[in-house]
Amino acid sequence: MAEVKNSDTESCTRLSTRVLETNVPVMVKILELTKNVKDAMPLGQGAVYWQPPHVALEKVKEMAWEPSTSRYGTHEGLPELKEALLKKLQEENKLHKSSVVVTAGSNQGFLNLVLTLCDVTDSVILFAPFFFNALETFRMTGITKVLVGPSDPKRLQPDPDWLETILTETKPTPKLVSIVNPGNPSGICMSKPQLERISEICRKAGAWLVVDNAYEYFVYDESKHYCIEGNHVINLFSFSKAYGMMGWRVGYIAYPDEAEDLRTQFLKVQDNVAICAPIISQHVALHCLEAGREWVKDKVKSLVKSKEIILDALLPLGKEAASGGEGAIYIWAKLPDKYSDDDMAVVYWLAHRHGVVVLPGSACGGPGCVRVTYGSLTPAECEIAAKRLKKGLEELVTDGMVKDIDE
Repeated sequence: MAEVKNSDTESCTRLSTRVLETNVPVMVKILELTKNVKDAMPLGQGAVYWQPPHVALEKVKEMAWEPSTSRYGTHEGLPELKEALLKKLQEENKLHKSSVVVTAGSNQGFLNLVLTLCDVTDSVILFAPFFFNALETFRMTGITKVLVGPSDPKRLQPDPDWLETILTETKPTPKLVSIVNPGNPSGICMSKPQLERISEICRKAGAWLVVDNAYEYFVYDESKHYCIEGNHVINLFSFSKAYGMMGWRVGYIAYPDEAEDLRTQFLKVQDNVAICAPIISQHVALHCLEAGREWVKDKVKSLVKSKEIILDALLPLGKEAASGGEGAIYIWAKLPDKYSDDDMAVVYWLAHRHGVVVLPGSACGGPGCVRVTYGSLTPAECEIAAKRLKKGLEELVTDGMVKDIDE
């Protein structure tokens, strides 16, 4: 147990080392740093500007009065939603040997997986730049042996050679490898051969491979999203971004049929974490599936212009500074070398001087970089934000972090 020495928190003098060693969420930090900034344009948090399909929201109105909506549901999810998800997995993702558990968002799904698969003595693997919530989930569950692998400096693809070496030479073998495809925060898409190679490396080593597919529909130009399947592979999915359901909290785990005991273990964790995803949210999710991926694709098309204007806004950093743009809703950008250890200061400065908020790369294991989101604003709003960002970066490169006289 760890002691808190602040006299103002005498009632909480004994807190767990696990939670104390878990970082304050980066989005909480940013909100605190920028709470006094008037009309700040958000290019930091991963979100989309749209709501769920109108037809889904209309249909669910009546469900609010159904007694079943206020009761506990089955741990695995509404039967009709599970059936629809299995059909979707087979037809769209080509996953024919998977079962489903519905969770209160994919973050809860990832937590369920870590609690089910890993002990505190295990080692696990992420690739930088990584999704910050994955790291903090490991820390919060007491896992301290987090091995962070490299990615190609420009393409940001996980290094499979490094992975093969680490899984071969590290004893005991790391228990779990986590990747996100399309990438958060990288904005890259992994090819099918790349996924298959990483999967095979994990299979041979006896490690679980967890693939987060939250941005499966967010692909651009010639890029494609692929899923892989195996008795060592677990796929995570989310309704949050595709259907604008961030606040409704519905995600799902697709796990291998062949791993028969997983279901029982998942249900143990599910009962103690959430019992079930919100019933009314599951009904919204079901009706979203009726609208289907074509509805999502139309929304994603609206992001193409936003992506282009954000890429233009990043040009002051140099033509080679920005990576990503193949998938998801992110651009990863390298700051000038002098800010390699000070990206949070740059984030604070951009917010207070130029009214635009981005995410520090250090939160994702990539110090000296920033993650820029182009999904949370309408194209018209994004254009305003991009102008602010470009002006700020031009000043940063030319004059540094200039302060206002009254600061």
